[in-house]
Amino acid sequence: MHIRDAKIEDAKRLIEIYNYYIKNTAITFEYDEVSEDEFIDRMKEIMSFYPYLVIEDEGQVQGYAYAHAFYPRAAYSWSCELSIYLDHHAKGKGYGRKLYEEIEKALFKMGMTNLYACISVPEVEDETLTNNSAQFHAHLGFHKVGTFKNCGYKFDRWYHMIWMEKIINEHVIHPSIKAYKDI
Repeated sequence: MHIRDAKIEDAKRLIEIYNYYIKNTAITFEYDEVSEDEFIDRMKEIMSFYPYLVIEDEGQVQGYAYAHAFYPRAAYSWSCELSIYLDHHAKGKGYGRKLYEEIEKALFKMGMTNLYACISVPEVEDETLTNNSAQFHAHLGFHKVGTFKNCGYKFDRWYHMIWMEKIINEHVIHPSIKAYKDI
């Protein structure tokens, strides 16, 4: 098992992982598969400031995680949102925990204070969505801070969305922040 910074050359594999979730789950509320050009543009924007990591096992990328802006206002600069996607066959192998541990270390060094996760949750678990993501985040120290009822519609069903938060750094006066590439 090896974690490294993502490269643009990883895009095809990452799209394969992500598009599975678009087509088959309500984990993401996107409806349409993402094109390679669009995905690469997203990667470049994120990697210009935040960490974007992949986990490999036996030479094959098994998943990825990245941080991105929580909200585009200067006062939110010390807060970021995390996203993680694993190959749907790779769950239960510890990849998610390893990715989150590494990305949290990087974000701590950058000066981030608040980590957020936006998670879709079902009223009742079904074949497209369970509570696994919320449970995963809770296990890693995130706490639920808000619920948006029936705000996402996919596969002819309504789903809730929750926000979870984890504080990783002290909230000090005159905080500083560094880009991932500068730590």
